[in-house]
Amino acid sequence: MAVSLQKGQKISLSKEAGGNLTKVKLGLGWDVAGAEPSKQGGFLGKLFGGGGGGKSIDLDASCIMFDANKQVIDTVWFRQLQSNDGSVLHTGDNRTGDGDGDDEVINVDLSAIPAQVTSLVFTVNSFTGQTFDSVANAFCRLVNADNNQEVARYNLSAQGGHTAMIMAKVYRHNNEWKMHAIGEAAKGRTFHDLLPAVTPHA
Repeated sequence: MAVSLQKGQKISLSKEAGGNLTKVKLGLGWDVAGAEPSKQGGFLGKLFGGGGGGKSIDLDASCIMFDANKQVIDTVWFRQLQSNDGSVLHTGDNRTGDGDGDDEVINVDLSAIPAQVTSLVFTVNSFTGQTFDSVANAFCRLVNADNNQEVARYNLSAQGGHTAMIMAKVYRHNNEWKMHAIGEAAKGRTFHDLLPAVTPHA
């Protein structure tokens, strides 16, 4: 059973997975407010609420890699789908929110992350500038890529007048990887706009 995270909660990934985790998938999902409830199918189910009278919202997931001094080492987002070292890979942008399966998923090879990288912060932002009043049922979840078992899920109430969410952080602590559920509202169309709000969480 995956652990259901509350805002601010921190967990050990290896402890929750029952062994050493090397490759994980971080899936970020949401529905369009007012759309039909999504049916969970495929790996991440229906991440967006398709079929809601033509409503859609273009949300983008990003991963920002920090060092111990909270300096940005690298970023992965829809204009750079892979980190320079190859350890983080974005599966690509879904612009309409329709369709089942792996819409906004970021693959992370924890064993390949450079030693100077101490944390990875995952964000979601509205590139089109729509506010999260249009968003319902936002979540992020971490999956063991080796067996597709869900390790942790963080469901959060994301609705409001903001245009971005700082979702979660995966970070090193005492030579093990942990996950921190953040769930903070922010404003910005891309991760660049979010950096002043994200950096304190790194």
